[in-house]
Amino acid sequence: MKQKFIPVEESFKQWKKDPKYVAAYNALDAEFALASAMIKARAGADMTQEQVAKAMGTTQAVIARLESGKVLPSTRTLERFAKATRMRLRINFTRETLRQAVNP
Repeated sequence: MKQKFIPVEESFKQWKKDPKYVAAYNALDAEFALASAMIKARAGADMTQEQVAKAMGTTQAVIARLESGKVLPSTRTLERFAKATRMRLRINFTRETLRQAVNP
């Protein structure tokens, strides 16, 4: 029996029609943005997770959890991460805009 696979893009088109899905997706935006920024900072510093961990005095597993977006780090942890990647931490507030649809 051959299985039929549905491309994720096709599924996503259907999911984004559901207001509950859109709300849940948008709620995760800040977490994914932070994780993405951390990965980008580490890559920009041309460092591995292990190297950042050593510079921070922690383990690679901790860095992996931070970059997964599942953990919300403290400001102190973000400062240590920034220093380890030779970056400067900046936190700012921007006006929230209403989002009508999910943009992958």
